[in-house]
Amino acid sequence: MQQIKVSDLASEFEMRNAVVISELKKVGVWVPSSDTPVDHDIADRIRRRLQLMVELEQQEEERVREKKERSAKKEKKKVASSKTRKSIKQLGKPRKGAGKVEEEEVSSPWAGSLKPRKGKGNYRKVEIVDDETPQRTEVTIDDEPIIEKVEAQLSAEALEKAMHEPTRAELEQITQRTEREAVRKARQELQLLEEKAKAETREATALDEKVAEKTLEPVSEPIGAAEVVEEAEKSPVAETPEPVEVSGPREVTFSEKITVKELGETLQIKSNELIKELFSRGTMATINQVLDQKLVQEICELHDVVPHFVSFEVAAAQEEQVEDLPQDLTVRPPVVTVMGHVDHGKTSLLDALRNTQVAAGEAGGITQHIGAYHVDVKGRRIVFIDTPGHAAFTRMRARGADVTDLVVLVVAADDGVMPQTVEAIDHARAAEVPIIVAINKIDKSDSQPEKVRKELTEHELVAEEWGGDTVMVEVSAKEKTNLDLLLEMILLSADLLELKANTKRAASGVVLEARLEKGRGAVTSILVQGGTLRVGDSFIAGAAFGKVRAMFDDRRKSCSETGPGSAVEILGFQTLPKAGDSFQVVEGAAKAREIGEYRQQQLREQELAVTGKVNLDDLFAQMQGGKVKELRIVLKADAQGSVEVLEETLQKLSTEKVQIKVIHSGVGAVSESDVLLSSASNAIIVGFNVRPERTARELAEREQVDIRLHTVIYEASEEITQAMVGLLEPTFREKEMGRAEVRDTFRVPKFGTIAGSYVQSGLIKRNFEVRLLRDNVVIYTGELDSLRRFKEDVNEVREGYECGLSIANFNDIKVGDVIEAFTQEEVAPEL
Repeated sequence: MQQIKVSDLASEFEMRNAVVISELKKVGVWVPSSDTPVDHDIADRIRRRLQLMVELEQQEEERVREKKERSAKKEKKKVASSKTRKSIKQLGKPRKGAGKVEEEEVSSPWAGSLKPRKGKGNYRKVEIVDDETPQRTEVTIDDEPIIEKVEAQLSAEALEKAMHEPTRAELEQITQRTEREAVRKARQELQLLEEKAKAETREATALDEKVAEKTLEPVSEPIGAAEVVEEAEKSPVAETPEPVEVSGPREVTFSEKITVKELGETLQIKSNELIKELFSRGTMATINQVLDQKLVQEICELHDVVPHFVSFEVAAAQEEQVEDLPQDLTVRPPVVTVMGHVDHGKTSLLDALRNTQVAAGEAGGITQHIGAYHVDVKGRRIVFIDTPGHAAFTRMRARGADVTDLVVLVVAADDGVMPQTVEAIDHARAAEVPIIVAINKIDKSDSQPEKVRKELTEHELVAEEWGGDTVMVEVSAKEKTNLDLLLEMILLSADLLELKANTKRAASGVVLEARLEKGRGAVTSILVQGGTLRVGDSFIAGAAFGKVRAMFDDRRKSCSETGPGSAVEILGFQTLPKAGDSFQVVEGAAKAREIGEYRQQQLREQELAVTGKVNLDDLFAQMQGGKVKELRIVLKADAQGSVEVLEETLQKLSTEKVQIKVIHSGVGAVSESDVLLSSASNAIIVGFNVRPERTARELAEREQVDIRLHTVIYEASEEITQAMVGLLEPTFREKEMGRAEVRDTFRVPKFGTIAGSYVQSGLIKRNFEVRLLRDNVVIYTGELDSLRRFKEDVNEVREGYECGLSIANFNDIKVGDVIEAFTQEEVAPEL
């Protein structure tokens, strides 16, 4: 059914939206805003009401206009009538034959001045003013009286009517009284309509508690057209309003944590009614209890509401709704991510910029974690994020591209564009981040920078000197060549981006890395993207929460606060967050704990649901296709990012024959609980950049639990692959060894049927398996019972010789049959 917005209805009649919303409420329809659509029949009903209001207003204007016209006419008549009455009153009825009448001067005590005379208690004598002396009026018999002139102009009936004609004041009183009476009647009728509509609405919406479990569907009946009365004295015909709900479901946004009270307020339902409804669904809830999102969605669907759930960070941002004032915005340092192929010199380039030796400390010279560092250049700061280059670290590299402002793509001048280089370009483009190319290792003799530029053009990265818009700088991390030029290009690109942030907000950012350190506990690398982070702030990051106890920069120097565009390590997490989680400062520790515990509960429920589903699916697969091999692993690493990457890498090794199942993963050293879990689950322990505790090592020896320790991800992946192959059953491949043709048969009671055969190819050996073919169809497969050449038993007969042979437990051999000899050789299983 076609719908129309409330604002469109208001525009049709040139009325305010509030008037239309008020009319909708009067007929039992509640809308949240002027953008809410209503059904066509409801719109027609409102149109009739609005049209009636417009017509009443027009009639009122017409009455006012007519009233003004009547008043103007009566004013003219009143003037004429008043003159007539004045003449009659002054002269009275004249007498015939009357002569001149002389009036005596009458001295009035009020004709003089009333100003008191000087002196106590004395007043001066009243003096008559000359210009106020009454004049004599002479009336002669010959003069025609004025009354006769009036009578000549007006008849007796007209005079009588004029005498009784109401005055202007009387006309205004009559008009006002009539208008008030009409308005009062209209209001009474409208009030009766509203009271009737409210009564019917209450009757329609009141549900019996005994049938609360039964869902009633709203029924909308067509509403008859209202009659429009043209005359002002008539009131509009009474309609019979019915409670009608807007058919279009309204959309409501909820936070991830909503209580019964908040849900009731949003849905405009009393809390006790909502609790009854939850009880009817088998859920005991209190007014302050947090509801599950699935249950909230079911309740909303029942009330024709479409719910949308947002995270705490999004809800907090919506609640703030504070615009950043220009005076609060300050320039922040650019965040630059160094990306590229493995071993192209990313970390070495950062070492040269920071004058440190980080690359030497990385296992195998390969970056295993995301490292964040800062470099001060001419009084300005640049924050660098170093990402791993190997394909297994795609998640880390993508995470770095999501939080960055610029990407420095490092390409070796001797290797050129490699697969991970292309992948880094894709990540940067997906994040819509500008790219600066650093062509490294130009100090090598076989370097070819021009070849690198040409290869990059194939990926739509054209150098500026070639007419493109990509900045390319030739550098050498080893010789520290053109490093200043690279930094200058980074600052220039950052200036073009106009990077600014508000330092007066609560701090927010993203988790780069999290790990456990002995003596320090949970250590988390945070990139602050907005606001100011201070020691003592309470925060939430994913399902982890805590309070900032200490804060350090990339050089391990303690700091009390830090602003946007800075990477710091903080201490104070209760549990380790996941790399990539949003970081948000909250008002108090109680709120942070409440949100964190709620998210942890949600994660536990999701894990239990996923675990149960996987177990059922595995059981079904095993029942359908036989036993599936499974390699159980307990995974421990030094940082949360390494755990995620290694777990993802191992999961990708799973095949249809062998499934990898990580039953537990965590950060920190291998503990006794890990060994006990592995022993009970028949799993192996894989440690990445960690060592087992002494007690855990001794327990592993007693329980015969295998612990594998690695520092490079390639080695861990290869070893797990070999373990998967070891779980598979050995496979065998058939190899044909010889072929003989049966040329004659002999029946020997002791040996059965003897086949006189000629070896056509290969050799026939006593321990070989044989296959009897007749017309290229396999008749029987078995083993040789005897093999003779003439009367001697032989071990083998080669090609070109004749022999006699018999097949164990088979005598149906005929001339012309072919006997094939073959063996089964073991083949290494393949995943």
